Amino acid sequence: MSTGSELLGGVLVLCMAFGAWRATHDGRVRASGPVPGPSSVRPAVAPHEVHGLLGERATLLQFSSAFCAPCRTARAVLSRVADELPGVAHVEVDAESRLDLVRRLGITRTPTTLVLDAAGREVGRAAGAPRAEDVRRGLVPVLASTQAP
Repeated sequence: MSTGSELLGGVLVLCMAFGAWRATHDGRVRASGPVPGPSSVRPAVAPHEVHGLLGERATLLQFSSAFCAPCRTARAVLSRVADELPGVAHVEVDAESRLDLVRRLGITRTPTTLVLDAAGREVGRAAGAPRAEDVRRGLVPVLASTQAP
């Protein structure tokens, strides 16, 4: 085998490994830890920043962009979950038109979904199109601490 073929084979193996890793991690809702820096509290999203549309118990805040195919899948999943659970709202934000929020909240790709508590604090985050069961699982800590309306 020549050196070029070995290099190509190595690159293919690395690409396949990255693809497998990404497939298992994409769309999973993870609990949000402290923000690096002087403040250890994740910044809250004020109701006026999302047109006053925060849910009574929780909000699924989706950042999307115009040409993002997985954003359409995320929209359908998040809307369905929000419709199933009382007091949960789904709010979609165009990332391109709200760069202030994108920067402040550390959004690096679309779709990204933030799970917010009733006060607008981030308690979970998913990058990529989430699955409904992962979203429901991510909402459990928030919903357990609040009463249904």
